[in-house]
Amino acid sequence: MRRESGTHVRVDTPPEPFRAFVPKPLPPEPPLQLDAALQALLDQANFALGRLDGAASVLPDSSLFLSMYVRKEALLSSQIEGTQSSLSDLLLFEDDELRGIPLDDVREVSHYVSALDYGLKRLETLPISLRLIQEIHGVLLARGRGNEKAPGEFRRTQNWIGGTRPGNAAYVPPPPDRVMECMGELESFLHGQPQRVPLLLRAALAHVQFESIHPFLDGNGRVGRLLITLLLCAEGVLRTPLLYLSLYFKTHRQRYYELLQAVRTEGDWERWLRFFLTGVATTAEQAAATAERILELFAADRDRIGVLGRKAGSMLRVHHTFQRHPVLSVTKLTGRLGLSAPTVRSAVDHLRSLGILHEMTGRKRDRLFVYRAYLDVLDEGTEPLPPR
Repeated sequence: MRRESGTHVRVDTPPEPFRAFVPKPLPPEPPLQLDAALQALLDQANFALGRLDGAASVLPDSSLFLSMYVRKEALLSSQIEGTQSSLSDLLLFEDDELRGIPLDDVREVSHYVSALDYGLKRLETLPISLRLIQEIHGVLLARGRGNEKAPGEFRRTQNWIGGTRPGNAAYVPPPPDRVMECMGELESFLHGQPQRVPLLLRAALAHVQFESIHPFLDGNGRVGRLLITLLLCAEGVLRTPLLYLSLYFKTHRQRYYELLQAVRTEGDWERWLRFFLTGVATTAEQAAATAERILELFAADRDRIGVLGRKAGSMLRVHHTFQRHPVLSVTKLTGRLGLSAPTVRSAVDHLRSLGILHEMTGRKRDRLFVYRAYLDVLDEGTEPLPPR
C-alpha cells in the first residue's frame, strides 16, 4: 500500500536551499496491512526469540556468552559504518596487546562495547527514553573519532546522507529545529502511545523512524541498531540480550538501505517489516545454534583434558579462562589465575599438544595463544566489508 510516511520541507539555508524529510508520527496511517504471510513471519520471529531466550536460560554461564556476543555485535555494527577491525584486534586491544592493531578503528569498536554495556545496565533503573538514548550516545562518542560531534546531544545543525552537501545528498533528515519534536513523538510511540503495537513491529517501525530522524551528528546507525535489542530487553522478551541484527544488516546492507529509503519515498512499511522479521527469525535461530555449537565444543575439549590425570586440573582452569577470553599470553593467564608462570606455561603446552590452543605470533618471547576453534565460531560473518 502506498502511503505518505512524511513530508518534505524547504530549508532556505545558504549557500543553496534544499528539501529535508520530516517523518510523520508512528504508527503509520493508513494502518499496516498484516496479511497472512506477514502474520506468519511475525509468529515465526516471536517463536525464534522464545527459543533463543530458552537456550540462554539453560546456559551454564550466560555471562560468558553475553560478553563475547556483545563484542561481536560491536564489531559488526562498527563495520557497517566503515571500520576495518577484527574480533582478534578488539580482544588484543582490551588486553593491552597493541602491536599492529588499527587503533582508531578498534577504539571505536571498544566504545560501542562500553555504550552497549552502559545501556543494558541503565535499563535496570531507566526506561527506554530520550534521556537513555542520549546517554548511550554520549558513551559511544566520549573519546576518539567523533568526540567533537556533540556526544550525548541532539544535533543543532543540519546533517545529510550521501553527497557533499544537503543540496545533492541522497537523503536529508529533518531540520535541527524539528529534531526534538520528532524524537518526542518517537518516545511516545515506544511507550505505546497513541496505541500499543506488537513489540517486534514496534521495534521495526522505531528503527526506521530513528534512522530517518538521524538525531545526532554521528553514531546514528550504531545507536539505532542498539535500540532494537534494548527495546526487546526492556519489554522482557529477552532476559539475556543475545539478539543482535548487525550481521543480518551487514550481509544484506544494500537491501537494508534500499528498504529504509522505500519507507520514506513510498511509505512501504510492509516490505521493510518482511525484511526485518525475517532478520529477527534468522538471527535468533543462528544465535541459538551458535550457543549450542560452542557448548558442544567446550564439553568435548573438557572431556579430552579430563582424562589426563593430575595435570588436568591446571589445564582445565586455563581452558576455562580461554572461554572468557580466546586470545591470551602466559603473562595475562598467570595474573588472571594466580598460578605460577611454569605451571601456566606447562598447561598451555599441553593444550597446544591437544590442538586446543595455537600460538599466533611466531615469536619466541611475548607469545600470544588463541583458542582457535572457539574464535572461528565467533568470527563467522565478521570479515571486514570492502571500503566504499
